[in-house]
Amino acid sequence: HVLVLYGNLAPEGSVIKLSGKELKKYQGPAKVFECEEDALNAILDNKIKKNDVIVIRYEGPKGGPGMREMLSPSSALIGKGLGNDVALITDGRFSGGTHGIMSAHISPEAQMGGPIAVVKNGDIISINLDKRTVDLKINQKEMKKRLKNLKIKKPKYQRGVLAKYAKLVSSASRGAVTS
Repeated sequence: HVLVLYGNLAPEGSVIKLSGKELKKYQGPAKVFECEEDALNAILDNKIKKNDVIVIRYEGPKGGPGMREMLSPSSALIGKGLGNDVALITDGRFSGGTHGIMSAHISPEAQMGGPIAVVKNGDIISINLDKRTVDLKINQKEMKKRLKNLKIKKPKYQRGVLAKYAKLVSSASRGAVTS
């Protein structure tokens, strides 16, 4: 009931849970958020509409730090009746109880300069389960340009245990382990 998706948004992979889903393909415009709380507020304020793709970035192993769980936004989507009509992708993670169109563990994450960091509001994102892909629908030239001009956010923590963890943790695609 779990698939690993690859594509230009997740060159190292992304995980989607399929339990009870009839979904084969999904495509829609991105609504981009830099953290879980901003996405949750947009959902609760009715700023998310059917066919949107919520993008929550900077919540991965380095960006979170610690791969924060996106249970609040995913639960809010279900509560608003949008669980089958809105997709959510993130470099964070989901729990086993998550429902809806949710793809997590996007790797490499935004904090590592992964393609999820260059998604803009309104960009079209496509999920295709038959092909096992998750893609940003822009051409390669535009993707290279965006990645070249990317300015990665400063880490949330500059010192202390979370700063050390963020510095040492690997990509989610490699288990998010420290070395």
